[in-house]
Amino acid sequence: MCKKVMIVEDNELNLKLFTDLLQAHQFEVQGLRDGRLALDQAHIFAPDLVIMDIQLPHVSGVDLIEAMQKDARLSSIPVLAVTAYAGKGDEDRIVAAGAKGCLSKPVSMMKFLESVQGIIGGY
Repeated sequence: MCKKVMIVEDNELNLKLFTDLLQAHQFEVQGLRDGRLALDQAHIFAPDLVIMDIQLPHVSGVDLIEAMQKDARLSSIPVLAVTAYAGKGDEDRIVAAGAKGCLSKPVSMMKFLESVQGIIGGY
């Protein structure tokens, strides 16, 4: 059975790139462009990993990670954060919110895949 990954990313190009790469490596993927839907969809899709953009319109990715940590049904799902704005202390703040890792955009596709596989494994 393949692993399920939910991607919360408002940039359509990044969402497609992440989706295509993960699907090529046998992951089942659900993509969301609107972070406001993330918690409800995580309950429905039950992913093995959430890839979370930090800079989302309408809601902060950090706030979503914190909300997942407070939800008994979602708190065990690891989160890999991706952000274009990784300033000093940002990664510490993101990890403190509950993320298992943080990647800065633009992210190398090899590093992205290695990070995903490092958190939840491959097939």
